[in-house]
Order: sequence, then C-alpha cells, then structure tokens
Amino acid sequence: MIDRVKTDELRELLNSFPAVALIGPRQVGKTTLANQSIIAKDSIYLDLESPSDLAKLSAPELYLKQHRDKLVILDEVHRLPEIFQILRGLIDQNKREGVSSGSYLLLGSASIDLLRQSGESLAGRIAYLELDPLNLIEVDNQDRLWLRGGFPDSFLAKSEKQSVQWRQHFIKTYLERDIPQFGPRIPSETLRRFWTMLAYEQSGIINASKLARNLGVDAKTISNYLDLLVDLLLVRRLNPWHKNIGKRLVKSPKIYVRDTGVSHSLLGIDGMESLLSHPTIGASWEAFVVENVLSVLPDTMTASFYRSSGGAEIDLVLDAGRETWAIEIKRSLSPKVEKGFYYGCEDIKATKRFIIYPGEENYPTNHKTVVISLHEFMKELIVYK
Repeated sequence: MIDRVKTDELRELLNSFPAVALIGPRQVGKTTLANQSIIAKDSIYLDLESPSDLAKLSAPELYLKQHRDKLVILDEVHRLPEIFQILRGLIDQNKREGVSSGSYLLLGSASIDLLRQSGESLAGRIAYLELDPLNLIEVDNQDRLWLRGGFPDSFLAKSEKQSVQWRQHFIKTYLERDIPQFGPRIPSETLRRFWTMLAYEQSGIINASKLARNLGVDAKTISNYLDLLVDLLLVRRLNPWHKNIGKRLVKSPKIYVRDTGVSHSLLGIDGMESLLSHPTIGASWEAFVVENVLSVLPDTMTASFYRSSGGAEIDLVLDAGRETWAIEIKRSLSPKVEKGFYYGCEDIKATKRFIIYPGEENYPTNHKTVVISLHEFMKELIVYK
C-alpha cells in the first residue's frame, strides 16, 4: 500500500465539511485513498457505474436518509447529476438536527462536471481536493516514475511491457468511452492526434493556429479540445507570470501532458532507452518536474512561468506574496543556465533561485542559485507548508 500525501488533508476536510469532492482522472487512486482515509468511520460505498449500486438510488432521498448517520461515498458521482440538489437538502437537514459533518464523499473523474453541477447547489457546504498521480515523495523511484508515469497500475506493473499495455488501454478507454461523456462527440482518432500533438509540443507556448492547421480544424475548435483535456485533468495549462514591470511579456500559456507515462505512450516511447534517445526528452523531464512540484504546492503559493520579449525566461515561478521562487529545470548532471534566467530573476525580484536537475547532490552556485534534486526540492516545499 502506497501512502498518499493527500491522506491527512482528506481526513481533515471530512472532519470539517458536510461534503467533500475528491476529484482526479480515472484510475488515479481516488477509491483507494477514500478507503485509507475513513478507517475509523462507519461508511457506505456506492459505485454509480455499477447498475446494482445505481439502482439503490432510484429513490435517492429515501435511501440516503436511511444512512444519514454514516459517511456515504458516491463514486463517479457525475453520472447522477440530480443528486447534488438532494444532497443540499439532506446536508441542511443534518445541520438543523445536529448530525455530525463529513456525511458525503463524492468521487469524480474530472473537475468539469463536479464544479458545474455542485457549484450552486452545494456552495458553502463542500470542499474540493484534487488527487494527482503518484509523485516522487510517495514512491521515491525517479526513473521508473518518470518513464511509467504516476497512475498506480502503470507504475506498479510487473514489467515494462505490462505498464505500456495498461497505458495504451487507458488512452483508448478515455478516447472511446470516457471523454464522450463530458464533451461533444469528437472522433476518437482526431482527439488522439490532438493529444499526441500536445505531447510533442509540451513545455512550449501554445500555438493554436499551428495546431489547427496540422489537425485541419479552426482555432476555436482547438481551444475547445484543449479546454476539454484540461478540465479532465489530463493536460495542464500553465499561465504566464504577469505584473506591471514595464516589459513586454509573453501572454500565452505553456502546455503539459500531466502524466509522463501517458505522454510517452502517445509518443510511442516504450522503455528508458527509447526515452533517452527521443527528441522530446527535455520537454518530458520538464513536464515531470512541473507536475511533481505542483502536486505538493502549498495553498499559499501560485505557479506560473516567466518569459519576456527580450529573452528573459524562467521555467517555473512560485509566488507566495512575500516570497518569489525562480526555478530552472535542466536534464543534465552538470546543469548550466543561460543569462535569460538571471535576467528573469532580476525582473521578478526572486527571493530564491533553484536549478532542479536529475542528480542527487545539492550545492550552491556563484549566482545565488542552488542546484537541487527534485526529491529534495519537493521536501522543501512540504516543509514550507
């Protein structure tokens, strides 16, 4: 059993809110985390993809009232959107009658529907927690995690072949079954091509016109496709840093396929040797670092990147108001950065400067910058919380 970093946070939310939504991609481990977090609670688990469990909610208000003294877990809750209004009434009734909080744990495979459906009906009654794929703090095996990605079944597969097969099936299932539930009917092959194009272009500035030409659609369609994959937590859109500093700054976001194992499968990478010789290795490493860092990012920090028209550039900027951390990401055991990084640090008035690299030793440079391993940097972020 892998201990997840979000376990304690989920327990705290369950003790503080009448409803908690745990959201994340399919197969990321939401059900396992839910079970880990409620050991001491009397609970009912319903999988709304199971016909027998769904049948129990044919009269949802009546059924849920019978279990109002328990924690009710509703998995794949987006399949029963009418449940949110009913939960509101039950939560308010529980509050009036003094029933303890933490009555409902909602699990969903995406943020898009949970946020839309529960936004009004459960406002002020629900907390949200996003579960990412496994990160380096949780498994401490950098090369394996980078190659296979953080979906538990992929990471824990007995062989590379089985891991690749799992990811190929995961992609196929999302394209043919899951994505059509959330968005317009898009041909699976078209969406696969788009997803693959993003894997090739990741860590770069999004160019909707270029993607549209390559896919044979218009820029608005590209925007809709991208919004869908972002909302499904499969792709990350990292926004640029913006403050009025008297410089012309890049305003378009950077794009990452959030799980490197998935992006490697989209690109036909089936092993470490294939990855090390692939032209996207640098972009893949940057995506891996960004996702791991953001998986432990404190709530008090925001993440962005910095790029000016004059050539100043910082891969990742973490802003906590009183502190601004500048991070350069390098896939080299002897990392060196360009002058643009230091110019960028001056522009944003960085209070700390880091170079994250794949090695294990941490050491300072002569430019107020610390070269640090990804694992150690993540530990520093956790302590900062």
